Amino acid sequence: SLYVSEYFSQSAQKLSFYSWYGNAKLFHFHVPEDTVLLRWLLQASRGKGPECTNMEITVHFRFGAPPVINPLGTRFPANATVRPSYNISITLSSAVQNTTFVNITTPAAGDWFIAAHLPEAAGRIEVKGFSTPCPYMFQADMFVLRLTEMPVLEPGVAMPQTVVSPAKPLHVKVFVPKHAAGMRFELRSCVTSEQKACAVRVVLGSITLPQSFQRIITCVGNVNCSLALDSPPWEKWLQIMVESLGAANASVSVELLASFTACRPGSTSSFLNFSSLNQSQAGPRPGSTGAAGSSALPTGEASRNVSDQRSFCLQYQPVVREDLDVVSVRYRLLNGPSVPVHSISPTLLLLNLNTGMDSGGSLVVNLLLNKTSVSLANATVVACVSAASPVLSLNATQNCSTAFFQGYPLSMSTSSAEAMLIVLYPQTDDWFLSLQLICPKGQGECNAAEAKVTVFAYLTPCFNDCGPYGQCSLLRRHGYLYAGCSCKAGWGGWSCTDDTKAQSVGAQNLATLLLTLSNLMFLPAIAVAVYRYYLVEASVYTYTMFFSTFYHACDQPGVAVMCIMDYDTLQYCDFLGSVVSIWVTILCMSRVKKILKYVLFVLGTLLIAMSLQLDRRGVWNMMGPCLFALVIMIAAWVYHGVKRRHCYPSSWKRWVFYLLPGITLAFIAISVYAFMETNENYYYTHSTWHVLVACSVAFLLPPRDKHKKPWAWSQKLTCRYQICQNDREELYAVT
Repeated sequence: SLYVSEYFSQSAQKLSFYSWYGNAKLFHFHVPEDTVLLRWLLQASRGKGPECTNMEITVHFRFGAPPVINPLGTRFPANATVRPSYNISITLSSAVQNTTFVNITTPAAGDWFIAAHLPEAAGRIEVKGFSTPCPYMFQADMFVLRLTEMPVLEPGVAMPQTVVSPAKPLHVKVFVPKHAAGMRFELRSCVTSEQKACAVRVVLGSITLPQSFQRIITCVGNVNCSLALDSPPWEKWLQIMVESLGAANASVSVELLASFTACRPGSTSSFLNFSSLNQSQAGPRPGSTGAAGSSALPTGEASRNVSDQRSFCLQYQPVVREDLDVVSVRYRLLNGPSVPVHSISPTLLLLNLNTGMDSGGSLVVNLLLNKTSVSLANATVVACVSAASPVLSLNATQNCSTAFFQGYPLSMSTSSAEAMLIVLYPQTDDWFLSLQLICPKGQGECNAAEAKVTVFAYLTPCFNDCGPYGQCSLLRRHGYLYAGCSCKAGWGGWSCTDDTKAQSVGAQNLATLLLTLSNLMFLPAIAVAVYRYYLVEASVYTYTMFFSTFYHACDQPGVAVMCIMDYDTLQYCDFLGSVVSIWVTILCMSRVKKILKYVLFVLGTLLIAMSLQLDRRGVWNMMGPCLFALVIMIAAWVYHGVKRRHCYPSSWKRWVFYLLPGITLAFIAISVYAFMETNENYYYTHSTWHVLVACSVAFLLPPRDKHKKPWAWSQKLTCRYQICQNDREELYAVT
């Protein structure tokens, strides 16, 4: 056999500490057909700075869809199916770089996903520029070894093959046709070159992670070996590997045979019932596609006799796939939302999820039993949702499993008429919903019975749109799109349904009140500015107080939220007002000439607005104007001191009672803002920042100019008559 090796690589990504699924870095690869060996090359590295410490990186693997992970140990939504992901840990200790290999023999062909992340985030809010986080990088490369011409085992035809040595196993493949109810594999005529007892191991199927359902049989001696498979995957190549367990130099000759049991679907039709399609919707929807094809076969009415039903192994219900948006699909039944369910053969619905772009959402299946349609009180409707092939033996074993997939069982009865299933990140494949009526005393009493089940099935990016305490975010890795929930107000979980650490409504109201009402501490600063004739500065403080109040009212998680305009606009105005307030306050303290002061006011505001548009959260957007204004203030104070030949400001009371308290409050405010804020204490530490900054402004504003008189409100705002003195000189003409 001729083997060909291929190499696939993707660019490295910077890892993040985990707080929600968006922090996990996703890698998407496609494994080609006839691959016999898959090797992952995982490379992790870190920076060389002192801030870099020992770190453990967790890497998750999954076939067919992104891995479903739960590093925080939170709860999943009710009725959600969760199977643990396969993961490994990579430790970065003294070494700057770590290289790890992961080998998988006979991997399944198709999409494979890798997700990597750092441990749980500490929750500290870091100001951009104050600290330099350590960069942790991760890169995944894929090597595959595949056969160029893998032998094809034709159904019903015995194929002789030879296993050369234990180091070189034999690989063959067989195509599973549609409507295959079962498969039987036989290995016979096993003979070794040394005329000794034959010992071989046969592996059917491919490895899929996190769970693998390969079927393995060991044949010893000259006895024929066989293996029966129920519901093999339809319209797929099934890989078979035969390994020799004998001596190293001994070859083994075998004969392989595969046969299938066909399943006859009921009441097939070669075309869609377009009249039913037009009746089920008011008008054609652009972009909707019908995915029924030859598998969308209308079932007979409830009046079909039992003898007709016995001749079929399943009853199709026509389903149309309607694409609504990205990772958003609705499945509509052409014969109405209710489907008839019998006991003779299962009712089958096809849910098409094989476009390659459907695995990034959640598949929701909701079943509702019509109690009046069930004539038997103790009867139960059993359902099974499976991928690749349907379950066709619900009445015999009630086991929701196929040859290589463990399905998801559901059941309904008159006492519990509703059942719901949520499949998180369903793997790319054809999914099937099988329903059948089961009677406790045997199937004889159910032959003439029929149950009506209403089926609602759809694919959504986020289940329940992440609820009231979450936000559904659409994530992208190259051309692949997937969705995740970002939770707030202490809620957690995959769909933000875990209330273990959730804030109460009272705590949410308290947080909103603290963050908004703390801005009222700008009122004393505004009053001081107006009293000292700093009207421009008072206007800036008023602007800052207004937008900071309503920005934090809009920024709150949970129910205590009020947005008077777009969130992004409120955030920008709040940041702009905060920086400009610091700018005008320091320039006002410098006591430069008025014309120069107002020119610097306008020019600085324009530059600050530009820098905030470039990077709103950069530390130099605040520190830059502050440092430049401080340079101007110090230069002006030095100039005044040299000119007057004594320290400026000259009054010790000004230093002790105003400047030193104001500077102290400002430094405490900066320390709280830069080093103490976390996600948990944000609402009171940031409120403290508001109070300290507003109070420092009131202390730091300089006194009014000496030639300015105090506001004489009784003289400026008067309503009484005044006796005016006429000082005009009269000129008399002398003739």
